[in-house]
Amino acid sequence: MENEGIIDSNEFDGKITRKDLRKVFWRSLTMQASWNFAKQMSLAYCFCILPILKKVYETDEEVQSAVKRHFEFFNATPAMTTFILGISAAMEEQNSENEDFNEKSINSIKVALMGPLSGIGDSFFWGTFKVIAAGLGIQFAKQGSILGPIVALVTYNIPHFVTQYYGTFIGYKAGTKYLKKILNEGLMDRITYIASIVGLMVVGSMVANMIDITTPLVINTGESSINVQAEVFDKILPSALPLISTVAMYKFIKKGYKTNYILLGTITFGVIAGAIGLLQ
Repeated sequence: MENEGIIDSNEFDGKITRKDLRKVFWRSLTMQASWNFAKQMSLAYCFCILPILKKVYETDEEVQSAVKRHFEFFNATPAMTTFILGISAAMEEQNSENEDFNEKSINSIKVALMGPLSGIGDSFFWGTFKVIAAGLGIQFAKQGSILGPIVALVTYNIPHFVTQYYGTFIGYKAGTKYLKKILNEGLMDRITYIASIVGLMVVGSMVANMIDITTPLVINTGESSINVQAEVFDKILPSALPLISTVAMYKFIKKGYKTNYILLGTITFGVIAGAIGLLQ
């Protein structure tokens, strides 16, 4: 696939070439292959950007440091991940050329983009294209036609692959274009600070929306009763129990406990707490 309209050849004036970005795209097709509960897409993200890291950095130590940087938690709609990968590639290229570049900004920008892009990607790909593709495929399948699964797969995957392919180049172009301007105007520290705030908001929203823990406890005092969830936790801090659970998991991981042990402990605790009426 050519993409002359997205980014011209003369815009590749650094270490990264069009061929390098194509490698990132092809590797991005494995984004879901190593998904795990601990860091979700982080391993695949490292795999995708590894050719770029080896290209822009000269020493093994620099490459290893960059790999560790990208091995942090990452999760986004697969079709949108290449846009973030393109920006990360541009930032890593700048980092390799500029000693004053703030390395923390690479992850801050990455985390800040996860939520907004996933919101757009989920709406289009999970909520729209997937439903349309399934509907078209079912119409053929009801008639006993082999075209049912073929039409469903083609209808869903064409916009998916097109977005994923061009997202790599658009992300890189946006990164190179605006990074130089930001660096020249000395705005990187401010951008990093803002991105960190947005990133924390994204992570906080994920905790509140993805973890569903409440307590059915009711404390009876004479003729009155207190619903602990509604009258205590929700009034002090809504989603307090999901937050406490997340902080506890984080502490266990920081202390070096294996993820599988933490999952088994969580399941055991959940079953016991549910059985005695402590949580639901």
